[in-house]
Amino acid sequence: MSGECHAHMIMDGVNYKQAVALHKNGVCESAVRKHLQECRDAGVTFVRDGGDARGVSKLAKELAPEYGIEYRTPIFAIHKRGHYGGIVGYPFDTWEEYKSLVRRAKEEGADFIKIMVSGILDFAHAGTLTEEGLSGGEIYDMIGMAHDAGMAVMAHCNGDRTCALTLEAGVDSLEHGFFMSEETLCLLAEKGTPWFPTLAPVGNLSGGGRFPDEEVRKNLAMQLERVQKAASLHACIGLGSDAGAYLVPHGQGTRDEYEYLKRAQVPDLVLQRTEQRIRQVFQRH
Repeated sequence: MSGECHAHMIMDGVNYKQAVALHKNGVCESAVRKHLQECRDAGVTFVRDGGDARGVSKLAKELAPEYGIEYRTPIFAIHKRGHYGGIVGYPFDTWEEYKSLVRRAKEEGADFIKIMVSGILDFAHAGTLTEEGLSGGEIYDMIGMAHDAGMAVMAHCNGDRTCALTLEAGVDSLEHGFFMSEETLCLLAEKGTPWFPTLAPVGNLSGGGRFPDEEVRKNLAMQLERVQKAASLHACIGLGSDAGAYLVPHGQGTRDEYEYLKRAQVPDLVLQRTEQRIRQVFQRH
């Protein structure tokens, strides 16, 4: 075990609201240290965080060297107001506000920019999302402005149309990427864009009673099939479990994600090369 390329140190894998509440009056250092220790115990030596609005990932980066962990963070994620993303960052209404948030992230020490361009899975209804993604123009401008500021871009993205637009816009890594068509998977492979399919947050729901198991199994099967197809196309696929998400605890979630990727026949060498690329691209220069 080495790298966890999609984590949320603010979350605990059990109860998001309670985990966030720990940091209501300032970052709870003991909680951050607990999660870093869990990562170290699992053999994780590299973490790329997805950001938060409470300063948790910022402190985690400062503490990580004590645990032998190399840490990357966007500090916070950025989303268009009225759309999904408040769970991990700040909204914008105008392009001036967006550019201001990019500048703020840089000033606070961000290694890259994290953007949110789609909703999440509707776990109770397989194959559907909570909302459609942003327009192609909006996605292109968000990525372009971040690149103009000298920052790599990590994009939370689901849905075939939105994933294709995000890839075409030149995103530096695609997160989640549920429901991509074969044509979009071919584009993914052609572009060589690192993809983190985050299988554990879906697969680990099975048997938990929170959502219908049949729907959970369908979503997992669809994503496993797409990952296997992408692997056959020699796409750039990486290990990022969405650690901290419900039933995806730090450390163990990384192990779980690795097992799902093995089920999808992703070679270890591919995971290693993808992690190395992330280490190189997603850092301040």
